[in-house]
Amino acid sequence: MILGLAGLAMLSACSEKEEILVGEREDIYAVLEGGGAQADTVPENRALAIRLPRMRTNAEWTHSISTPAYRTDHPALNVAPQPIWSAPIGAGDGKRNRIVADPVVAAGKVFTLDANATVAATSVSGETVWTRDLTPPNDNPDEATGGGLAYGKGVLYVTSGFGTLTAIDPTSGAIKWQQMLNASGSGAPTYYKGLVYVTSGDDTAWAIEADTGRIRWQLTSTPDNGNVLGAPAPALTDKYAVFGYGDGEVQAAFRQGGMRMWISQLAGQQRSRALSKLNDITGDPVIDGNTVYVGSNAGRMAALDLNTGERKWTAREGALGPMWPAGGSVFAVTVQNELVRLDARDGTRIWGVKLPHYVKHTQKKATETFANMGPVLAGGQIIVASNDGKIRFFNPQSGALVRSIDIPGGATTAPVIAGGVMYVVSTQGQLYAFR
Repeated sequence: MILGLAGLAMLSACSEKEEILVGEREDIYAVLEGGGAQADTVPENRALAIRLPRMRTNAEWTHSISTPAYRTDHPALNVAPQPIWSAPIGAGDGKRNRIVADPVVAAGKVFTLDANATVAATSVSGETVWTRDLTPPNDNPDEATGGGLAYGKGVLYVTSGFGTLTAIDPTSGAIKWQQMLNASGSGAPTYYKGLVYVTSGDDTAWAIEADTGRIRWQLTSTPDNGNVLGAPAPALTDKYAVFGYGDGEVQAAFRQGGMRMWISQLAGQQRSRALSKLNDITGDPVIDGNTVYVGSNAGRMAALDLNTGERKWTAREGALGPMWPAGGSVFAVTVQNELVRLDARDGTRIWGVKLPHYVKHTQKKATETFANMGPVLAGGQIIVASNDGKIRFFNPQSGALVRSIDIPGGATTAPVIAGGVMYVVSTQGQLYAFR
């Protein structure tokens, strides 16, 4: 009898109509993030006209594009560049070690860093000028990986996975000074008006005197145990230094004294990607006017106010490298291996095209993905280099693939352009020049 009554009660409860609240439904994630530029549904591609910056020939490429003083907005390059030479730079990509440093071009040389902490200087005609092994005396070359390059005021600055920042004479390869970072130095440094700025693997920002190697100041962020290889390069203006960290944090500080001005957190996660749990800032902060464009591995790109850190917009797509602002748009390679063009005003997607993604396997489940480096605007086209063996050129207006050229072994760095020549390093440790 008791069971019967209980059953009737359950049936009675099931027969009651559910009360549906009236009102607009909003995504709680969008509310928590301060507004999203895009919904989960991907809009159709649009071929919108774009007015690109005037093309100009730059003699050097000395830094990441993060800092406006060093960025050529639209380098000159032939629309269909051809290979002119290649030269060995050292160890290529292996199971444990990888080349992550983009080349820099200055003083008539191309400077590179191989997978085993060896710096090479190659002439612009392809001859090796000198090499310098930065492996510490008590270590083996394959025990650390990562690093970056920058050139300023006649000195080459190199970070390494062994936790050093080294100043090198670009003519001879002689070491001027070396500063220990107490953690890996896997990201590129930035030289700016007498100081060298770098982010170390323990999420510490450093400002180091360029002449002596002495520490001027340091800033810390929340340490993060799991990080993507390669820290973002600091972005500089006369007033500010902007750093990105492994925990998804972006900080701005006064450039000379190091007093922190603001902090912004680029939180998020793409539920379809297990790796999105790594919150690293992988899209280096890029300063354009009063805006900082930055992206994370956790599936977010954002535009921040340079002076306050306030969010201007957020796009629910992560960036694997620095975003390239041009002509009222922002171009980026996403963590889902797409090349996208966003509206710089509000972050809405204009178009997106798929890049090589999963490596083909015989197994049912593919886990290894191709790496796509860039984008770079040059010669009126958007260029992306991939380790699938191709360098691809896209129409910036529509995203259409215009052409591709081969790079044996595939690319392991983003393209850099100087003197009308494009330089890319391959996974096999070869520097290729195209003109």
